[in-house]
Amino acid sequence: QLQASGGGLVQAGGSLTLSCEGPGRTFSGYQMGWFRQAPAKEREFVAAISWGGGTTYYADSVKGRFTISRDNAKDTVYLQMDSLKPEDTAVYYCAAEANPYIGSYYYASSYDFWGQGTQVTVSS
Repeated sequence: QLQASGGGLVQAGGSLTLSCEGPGRTFSGYQMGWFRQAPAKEREFVAAISWGGGTTYYADSVKGRFTISRDNAKDTVYLQMDSLKPEDTAVYYCAAEANPYIGSYYYASSYDFWGQGTQVTVSS
């Protein structure tokens, strides 16, 4: 029900912008998040944004390099990734949370809908 796109291969220091859409369904009232999963690792929180876009959250590992934003008129959430590092290599997933509570943005289990993931590979 969510479609993530924009992944690819980029050199270290480069940039990518991921997009997440929900064709056929509006997610404008949902808190949205991005997670990532590298091979043989657990899925981890990357960034989240409140339904109105006024509050954002970031993992320490991406703070200052990644920016999450949303355009509710287009039902699209973005993840701008700058200064990419090889350790950012992973499959990136977007997710939607219908009923957020304090701190819920961090936990994958809080989210109700998930996209299929898009591969990001950063070469050194």
